[in-house]
Amino acid sequence: MIQELKKSYGHQFEDALLQEIAQVSTFRELPAGYKLMEIGDYVKGMPLLVSGAIKVLREDKDGDELLLYYLEKGDTCSMTMTCCMGETKSEIRAIAERDTKLIMVPIRKMEEWITKYKSWRNFVFESYHNRLNEMLLTIDTIAFDRMDERLVSHLKEKARVNKDNVLYQTHQEIAYELHSSRVVISRLLKKLERLGKIELHRNHITIVDLS
Repeated sequence: MIQELKKSYGHQFEDALLQEIAQVSTFRELPAGYKLMEIGDYVKGMPLLVSGAIKVLREDKDGDELLLYYLEKGDTCSMTMTCCMGETKSEIRAIAERDTKLIMVPIRKMEEWITKYKSWRNFVFESYHNRLNEMLLTIDTIAFDRMDERLVSHLKEKARVNKDNVLYQTHQEIAYELHSSRVVISRLLKKLERLGKIELHRNHITIVDLS
């Protein structure tokens, strides 16, 4: 575990902190699609991503989802930290976007390290800042962008996160993540295909040129 930690977090944390993390934390490998956290669960640890990606979603009262942001290598989830330190239930759903490796830090150590290690304190505050900016961007996109613009941005971001221009996602799944309807998303995807931007297949979407 210590080598994985040094590779992903060695530039941020001092050796003493890296050694403590390795001693008390758990290394986990998650397959794509694995649900790491569900809304209403009590959070028992904070994830530090080593590789892969996790998508963080919110759910409305009707059960419809909205994609808030992705976590990637070197990231952690500020929503998780808030729940951990406040001992409250999770308000988000976290699912592995692709095969992911992470290190779960136990709750009991999080506050201790904030006072003990400046690097950990800076990491926590920077994570809050980054996730807040990503959520504000999501709000701005919903409030000010047309759905076709949101769809293009969503496809480009998903391709970037997965490092693949072939996206294995149904029209319904895209609709859930954008908090839209399948009919609207299907219509816009077909429009993008007519424009030569994407190719639609039975089980996947190929991005041709969304620049």
